[in-house]
Amino acid sequence: MIISLKYSRLTFFNEIYRALTKYFVVKLKKSFTFVQIKFTTMEKLTRQEEKAMLSIWKIGKGFAKDVLENFPETPPHYNTISSLIRSLEAKGYVGHKAYGNTYEYYPLISKEEYTSQFLSGFIGNYFEDSYKEIVSFFAQEQKLSVEDLKEIIAIIEKNKK
Repeated sequence: MIISLKYSRLTFFNEIYRALTKYFVVKLKKSFTFVQIKFTTMEKLTRQEEKAMLSIWKIGKGFAKDVLENFPETPPHYNTISSLIRSLEAKGYVGHKAYGNTYEYYPLISKEEYTSQFLSGFIGNYFEDSYKEIVSFFAQEQKLSVEDLKEIIAIIEKNKK
């Protein structure tokens, strides 16, 4: 039997991959339990994509022109914004709702989630997953003063209680 697909092979497998990375099913004691998992491997964003995401997070949801108006620094051309948004959508950061030929975009991941993932990866890659190493690095580079360190200690002690 031959099945005709409207997608190219690559697009088809990308869609399957995207669906599988969002959810999976675990069989427990003869019943199915659906478990939602957010995988920690998000595709890295370019600087331009990060700026577009900052704009999208700022507006919450909006059209490409809204993203352009809220773009940090000098905004690129409208077509570039559209390309950036399509790229963000392909990477799973942005979703859209269609109104005819116009699309309203919204973030699929919160700024806090992205920041947490980015910092975890950064600290893991450059500081061997050691927060002590990162603090000592900034202290040695004289980016942190004694007062800053005392403040950090106070925050840690406050969070222990």
